[in-house]
Amino acid sequence: MNIAIVTGVSRGLGQSVATYLLELSVHVYGIARTEAENLHQIAKENGVTYEYFPADLSDMNAVEQVIQDIQKELNGKPISNLYVINNAAIVQPIQKSIDIATADLQQHFQLNVVAPMVMMNKFLRYAAEKETSCIGVNVTSGAAHTPFYGWSAYCSAKASIEMYTKTVALEQAKMGTTNKVIAFSPGVMDTNMQEEIRSTTYEQFIDVDTFKDYKQRNILTNTDAVASVLVDIITDEVNVQNGKTYNVNDYF
Repeated sequence: MNIAIVTGVSRGLGQSVATYLLELSVHVYGIARTEAENLHQIAKENGVTYEYFPADLSDMNAVEQVIQDIQKELNGKPISNLYVINNAAIVQPIQKSIDIATADLQQHFQLNVVAPMVMMNKFLRYAAEKETSCIGVNVTSGAAHTPFYGWSAYCSAKASIEMYTKTVALEQAKMGTTNKVIAFSPGVMDTNMQEEIRSTTYEQFIDVDTFKDYKQRNILTNTDAVASVLVDIITDEVNVQNGKTYNVNDYF
């Protein structure tokens, strides 16, 4: 059986990815602070299971616990392919670096960097122990390569997760495993995160008017369209390029 673990599954890209996977008969374990009730019905309609695991991934203890809970559920299941999709992220704090509170910076990196690294590390090890194949995805952003005024935390976090992806992919290749780890840049989507960005002031984020213009001109991409690209990439296991950062704009 094929199983996917998706973080940030309650809305946006995470929910869209989970939906497409369920429709492809992949069993999904979803992690989020709140539940997306519709995923249970979608799973039922497609003859697979959806299991929800509540967790706040900005809390390290919660991360460790949810990993243990999922691995306990996985034990004994005949897994053909395991997909781990680290999608959960926050953009806050949006403000000049000199004004960022230490606690906010710590929470940002816990959720955007430490949690996905721990998730991937643990499930790659689990896949090795169970002698199954794992394809891991870390959702990144164009902000990993372009600095934005007010986004010192977000840009740095996404740059970090991309280098982590390349390093882990290199390790897996040198170890001779069948596991592959990629990064995926989803572009500018119509999500709650975009609403947060548009609600900031010019003093916090000097490019705020640009992002407001994206919405006014209706050029924000639908999360379903982006999810379909990502799911197509990871379910074509033979052609997945280990360590690559895939950009959705190359497919539209």
